[in-house]
Amino acid sequence: MELLSVCVGQPRAVKSKSGWSGIHKQSVSGPVQVGRLGLSGDHILDTAHHGGTEQAVYLYTAPDYAAWEGVLGRTLAPGTFGENLLVSELESAPMRLGQRLRIGEVVLEVASARVPCVTLAERMGDPDFVKKFREMRRPGVYARVVQEGHVQAGDPVELLDMPPGESGTILDNFEAWFGGSPAAAPVTPD
Repeated sequence: MELLSVCVGQPRAVKSKSGWSGIHKQSVSGPVQVGRLGLSGDHILDTAHHGGTEQAVYLYTAPDYAAWEGVLGRTLAPGTFGENLLVSELESAPMRLGQRLRIGEVVLEVASARVPCVTLAERMGDPDFVKKFREMRRPGVYARVVQEGHVQAGDPVELLDMPPGESGTILDNFEAWFGGSPAAAPVTPD
């Protein structure tokens, strides 16, 4: 597996929330420092709902992108879902909570699933996108930073040993948030 893209977002005006968001991520070249609170140069403006040590890095995957491109009928640029890291050959839903990944110098630990929000719907230009995201069941992964360092596109990605004990999957975590069927998915604040 390899890291396909590293993305960071600058503050940009949006209609939802406070009027500003860093969801519009763009690929960057060269090494990027990943610290305990995320990627250098990435702006997280709604710290009540995003960021912190438990959501330091948002990771999405090439198979998840391919599924979305099939449904939407168009090519999607890295960063479309607001992710920081885009990884090849890995699906987010079956990843296990507590799973660790080494990406370049960095070690990440899977912390939770991403829950869709109105800002993501605005980013996608589709007011029904929260429901679509829920129905696709490809949430991506929020991760905490276990070992800081630099990452860059092309770095190898390695799944490390699981910590002892049984843990649920990202999809289990995602479904638990909604507690019901995809049709019952609420629109969450971003």
